[in-house]
Amino acid sequence: MSRSNYPVDMEIKPDMKAFFDPATNTISYVVKDPSSSACAIVDSVMDIDYAAGRITYDHADRMIAYVKANKLDLEWLIETHVHADHLSGAPYIQQRLGGKLGIGDKITIVQETFGKVFNEGTEFQRDGSQFDRLFQDGDTYRIGNMTAFAMYTPGHTPACMVHVMGNAAFVGDTLFMPDGGSARADFPGGDAAELYESIQKVLALPDEMRLFMCHDYGPNGRDIQWETTVGEEKAHNIHVGGGKTREEFVKFRTKRDAQLDMPKLIIPSLQVNMRAGKLPPAEKDGKTFLKVPVNAL
Repeated sequence: MSRSNYPVDMEIKPDMKAFFDPATNTISYVVKDPSSSACAIVDSVMDIDYAAGRITYDHADRMIAYVKANKLDLEWLIETHVHADHLSGAPYIQQRLGGKLGIGDKITIVQETFGKVFNEGTEFQRDGSQFDRLFQDGDTYRIGNMTAFAMYTPGHTPACMVHVMGNAAFVGDTLFMPDGGSARADFPGGDAAELYESIQKVLALPDEMRLFMCHDYGPNGRDIQWETTVGEEKAHNIHVGGGKTREEFVKFRTKRDAQLDMPKLIIPSLQVNMRAGKLPPAEKDGKTFLKVPVNAL
């Protein structure tokens, strides 16, 4: 078994309900404290028809219905990072169920970077104040009687964090399923070497720790999956498993990232998610617009 400096409690086994969004290949979670009705929602989704400029909430409504049907008390909405491939549904859910919205404290770096990309004015706050809690590495918080903690795992973005709740860890885009490897590291503020080190932190958790993915794309035509373990990733992950070195990973990741297209929803996602899932302020006529920066990404 691996060792970690974080306060892991493998005896707590939270109840889990996953919600897959086929439009963005995102998996969102309702995570319940096994000893109470308290729960958290991790990486929720707001639906967008980008071509039509239309926002809907089918995915979020399914999660809301599940929480209500099971008489759960939502205490936290967790964002593992500022997603570039889907829009967060956290504010919509928070308005209907309550709870605190949390993200890593390095959100301020992302806000500063993309505030410039999207030419946001001084009214756009770059201090993370849109969120209720900014987590630092090792911070703990409670979901009912269950203590959760946040691990700082930069590399994909500067604000990535893995959230550990009992024997379950929600890895965001730090890792994919073993046959999916790892996420790209070429967005502004990303770094392949940092990503490798962050993955090693995750792999230092106990081998039995359950890992839950934020995305899965069904490599080679297999069915969509979202749960694995630290032990499985260490042994079989195609990018970092089997003792692959930092140098091997950085060389591969850098070459691979140069071949990737930008995510289809990166432009709306970043504008919304750096605002904690809220749309940009409406114009004087009450209409809301998303900007498209030309040759800026």
